[in-house]
Amino acid sequence: MLELKNISFSVKSEDGKTKDIIRNLNLTVKDRTFTVITGPNGSGKTTLAKLIAGIEKPTGGKILLDGQDITDMDITDRAKAGIGFAFQAPVRFKGITVYDLLRIASGKKITPSAACEYLSEVGLCARDYISREANASLSGGEIKRIEIATVLARQSRLSVFDEPEAGIDLWSFQNLIRVFRSMREKINDSSMIIISHQERILEIADEIAVLADGTIEKYGKKEDIFPTLIGTEAAQETCTRLR
Repeated sequence: MLELKNISFSVKSEDGKTKDIIRNLNLTVKDRTFTVITGPNGSGKTTLAKLIAGIEKPTGGKILLDGQDITDMDITDRAKAGIGFAFQAPVRFKGITVYDLLRIASGKKITPSAACEYLSEVGLCARDYISREANASLSGGEIKRIEIATVLARQSRLSVFDEPEAGIDLWSFQNLIRVFRSMREKINDSSMIIISHQERILEIADEIAVLADGTIEKYGKKEDIFPTLIGTEAAQETCTRLR
């Protein structure tokens, strides 16, 4: 279980003034749940994802994972503690093969056949990708799914995905939806958080948190929150269709 208690995050602007990005935010992500955090642009969604992963450190409050205070842990220590993170724009690596990435992500020796299983889970033909370099020759959709495969290989307690739909085409997005549906069906002792404003991702969620002006405006079961996002004036910003 992940607990965010009175989390705040502020930065200094060029004129020396303090700007609050996240303000006294409280959120509990239960075990074995698929949680989507949504909200309009500029609400602090990506910053919140980075605070959970340890890329940024809060200027106030505490972050607990299974009761352990991880507030001061960096991204490496949080990965060891069980938090996996998928970037909005995945990093590409010249000279490193997809197999190398999966092996590094797993933190242990894995066979090529085991690596191929992770690729198959995200809908990629293993023989076409296992020996390819994770470089610019891969499309946006391909590198996104490969990154998800590395998160699966890591077998994290909590997996965080920052706007996985960003920068990919409709075909790739449809494949991502299939991958996330499959991951949702296989959740055991793990949990997932996806930062997104796409309606089809919101539809998969167990719980939805709506972020506005740096704090949680609404939070609850999909059945209760999702209808409030559709058909409202704010829906154009907070909930977008991509079919």
